[in-house]
Amino acid sequence: MTETTDRAALDALLREDLRGASPYGAPQLDVPVRLNTNESSYPVPAEVVADITARVAAVAPSLNRYPDREFTELRTALAAYLTSTSGVVVGPAQVWAGNGSNEVLQHVVLAFGGPGRTALGFTPAYSMHPLISTGTGMAWVDGLRGSGPDAPFDLTVESAVAQVREHQPHVVFLCSPNNPTGTALSLEVVEAVYAAAERAVVVVDEAYAEFARPGTPSALTLLEGRPRLVVTRTMSKAFAFAGGRLGYLAADPALVDALRLVRLPYHLSAPTQAIALGALAHADQMLGTVEAIKEQRDRMVTRLAELGYAPVASDANFVLFGGLVDAADTWRALLDRGVLVRDVGIPHYLRVTAGTPAETDAFLAAVAEIADTATDRSAS
Repeated sequence: MTETTDRAALDALLREDLRGASPYGAPQLDVPVRLNTNESSYPVPAEVVADITARVAAVAPSLNRYPDREFTELRTALAAYLTSTSGVVVGPAQVWAGNGSNEVLQHVVLAFGGPGRTALGFTPAYSMHPLISTGTGMAWVDGLRGSGPDAPFDLTVESAVAQVREHQPHVVFLCSPNNPTGTALSLEVVEAVYAAAERAVVVVDEAYAEFARPGTPSALTLLEGRPRLVVTRTMSKAFAFAGGRLGYLAADPALVDALRLVRLPYHLSAPTQAIALGALAHADQMLGTVEAIKEQRDRMVTRLAELGYAPVASDANFVLFGGLVDAADTWRALLDRGVLVRDVGIPHYLRVTAGTPAETDAFLAAVAEIADTATDRSAS
């Protein structure tokens, strides 16, 4: 059989709802300035590397044994981190973790979703939410955000509640700060969605919470008395730990206990637990670049506006900017100048990660060079 016929035969065996679908992924190109995946541009500090190396060396002789299935020490450390940074007392029994926040989200959907059930998210938002949901056989509903010229990506209480009542979902995804727009939700929206979604688990994805501007609240403050509320976090962004693959959530202990039914046995390896504990032991150092990244983010927002673009004020480590005649053409023009940003599929918008001052310099120089042709001056 030829490769073509082999693929056709496999497609016939593939689930119908997956045929023709595209996997998640961003371009990984070897260019001087990569600002497309919201990673940290800052390397792990040498002192932390040394501690992590020592911890992995300590567990290496016992790799013949399975790791701690309950990752008790790690859950305790994550609970302590959330407590110290949020002011909300979180206990180890309220914490769950996985290989990146995507696995944690998948555990929630596997436990509370599946065939015959519906997930609702308010797009544009994190593109893995529908992929994870439909991958388990759930129906996915693209809820709508605002459409006003001053705040095109806002989500109001009235709109969110109306959509929840219309679709009666089993899982609701809220993203705050939202990816790819960078906008944060008010707690009023979360409270209203939770009250309206009486039979649903409500997930607040806070992957970028540490980058939020002062006064931006966390849904962690709403956990008490809300057994269907889940708040997810990651170490990939603010911790500069994308390669470590550690995501986690906080929720009611009963909900956390339900996730044990769907996780794979020993899903967090001993080295993964060791390196995450090493990073958490140096949380202050690992988070030391957050303010520097926020400074570059705000610098990009200011300068993009000066150049005639339409940036969206951000609470994350990236900026969505619009006012583009053609997003794909602008993406290519920036790539030709050695700068890789992300085309997130929103017409006339691109997303750029906040990196080092030198990376910001390169990006701003590139967008300034193409501003006259890239921006829609008639719309400004």
